[in-house]
Amino acid sequence: MQPVQTFAIRLKPGEDLKKSLLAFVKEKQLKAAWIVTCVGSLTQYNIRFANQSDGVKGTGHFEIVGLTGTLSLNGAHVHIAVSESTGKTTGGHLLDGNIIFTTAEIVIQNDPSIVFTREKDGSTEWEELQIRKAN
Repeated sequence: MQPVQTFAIRLKPGEDLKKSLLAFVKEKQLKAAWIVTCVGSLTQYNIRFANQSDGVKGTGHFEIVGLTGTLSLNGAHVHIAVSESTGKTTGGHLLDGNIIFTTAEIVIQNDPSIVFTREKDGSTEWEELQIRKAN
């Protein structure tokens, strides 16, 4: 069994949070990763709320107060929470178009002994997380 890997990355101003995460997963060939922690800020968010088909965008200055989810070459499922200057917080499914303001400091872990896929399994109408042992 291979040990869990830990990666620390920093995204810089103007980078797209989701696109950057997916590019990192592809670069490192991660097959069963998850987000441990993230702090940072955005100038724009694009979040899809529960049971909605479209995202909601906001512009301004927002703190990233939470980022969680699973990442894999086979698909990702990530949620984000952001707060505005008054502390009002909103969150939901991370979409493209979440643009870094000053930084995003992210710690990611990966377990090489398993593989995450996203497939329809009949339990819902969505492609859900499936976990398998790595070959």
